[in-house]
Amino acid sequence: MSVEPQPEATRRSTLLAQQVSTVLLLFCGYSAYYFCRADFSVAMPLLVEDLGRRGIPHGEAVVRLGAVYSAGVLAYALGKLFLCGLGDLWGGRRSFLIGLGGAVAFTALFAAGGALPVFTIAWIGNRLTQSIGWAGLLKVCSRWFDFSRHGTIIGVLSLSYLAGDAVAREAMGALIGLGYDWRTLFRFAALAAGVMFVANYLFLRNSRTELGFTAASANPLNLYSGADHAPLQLRTLLLPLLRSRAFLLVCLLSFGCTVVRETFNVWTPVYLRDAVGYDAAHAASFSAVFPALGIVSVLLAGFLGDRLGPNGRPLLLMGGLAATSVSLLGLMLLRLDLAPPWVAIALIGVVAFCLLGPYSYLGGAFALDFGGHRAGAVASGIIDGIGYLGGALAGDSVARISVAFGWRGVFTALACVAAASALAAVVLFRHQRRVLAGSLGDDDV
Repeated sequence: MSVEPQPEATRRSTLLAQQVSTVLLLFCGYSAYYFCRADFSVAMPLLVEDLGRRGIPHGEAVVRLGAVYSAGVLAYALGKLFLCGLGDLWGGRRSFLIGLGGAVAFTALFAAGGALPVFTIAWIGNRLTQSIGWAGLLKVCSRWFDFSRHGTIIGVLSLSYLAGDAVAREAMGALIGLGYDWRTLFRFAALAAGVMFVANYLFLRNSRTELGFTAASANPLNLYSGADHAPLQLRTLLLPLLRSRAFLLVCLLSFGCTVVRETFNVWTPVYLRDAVGYDAAHAASFSAVFPALGIVSVLLAGFLGDRLGPNGRPLLLMGGLAATSVSLLGLMLLRLDLAPPWVAIALIGVVAFCLLGPYSYLGGAFALDFGGHRAGAVASGIIDGIGYLGGALAGDSVARISVAFGWRGVFTALACVAAASALAAVVLFRHQRRVLAGSLGDDDV
């Protein structure tokens, strides 16, 4: 009897164990990133009060903090556009660790500060260094898993930022309820991220080939198929992406979806306190409904995307964004003086459920489909970078709209953005269907 199958079975088992370990490290590490993002949103009502004690009126404090948030998101967008490609040059592990370490350092700086200039510097530094983290994660993922499993693995990893956001908000809400101030929230976030930085520094590996396993396979239909050994140059990485109509449509969708997502990420606690009437602790805790329902949405979207075939993702984007626009109209029409508070929370949950699952495709599975092994980080950086240029509007612009026109004006504007994005998803769906039918050329995925 041959003894060869046993070593091969053992090898497969060892690879599986290493892959599970890699997913756990990336999942927990990227969850920790969101402790260093949710802190600003959760602490926003406390920061507004703190500025008020220094003589800054409520409306002006909201606008100033919104401007700080927008500056951070803009830095995040620029980092996505111009720094994420470094992951294709020096490896995903290094990018992932730089992002996590930067989040720890600048969150600690924010906690040590006490004035808007320090807040601005710390928040910009935090978001700029964090900008390369997701692309680093994707790069590591592409080196550990065959393309046939990217949808499932990235779907699981996409839950990390939702889980991290939800857990952080619940924990920070409990800290506020116990009487802790906003500085404690930032110190808590820095500590959580610091623990995960150490774990990933010690145990995360860049590629499965470092441990002697064969290289993971890339999608053969990626835009760089057959060019894996060509010299790495910025021009050769960018041109195939910028010439792809489907890629540009995905960037446009990322812009619209991120405007809506970032608005809820930062302003939900303020809305629940100022408009719905909850205290700061309950507003922080109930704001976790947005990422919590997003977890369910991502799981369901991943399952349905696989079952609906190659054009399933554009179809789900189209339906999800249409439903999101309707839900936003419901928030706009909601009479808070007549309806119980839970109705507002329920509608926020519906927006999350309709939006976040389809949104998770954009900078994840789509990016690796376009970029493959060669340019996955670049593709993800451009998609997310364009998205966060839109997300920058969620700070200063939304603050000004809320002060000038109230929350009804905010939800009206977001409903228009979601409806326009749904139309873009229709165009992408029809384009991809023609490509799959073979009526277009071979220059798109």
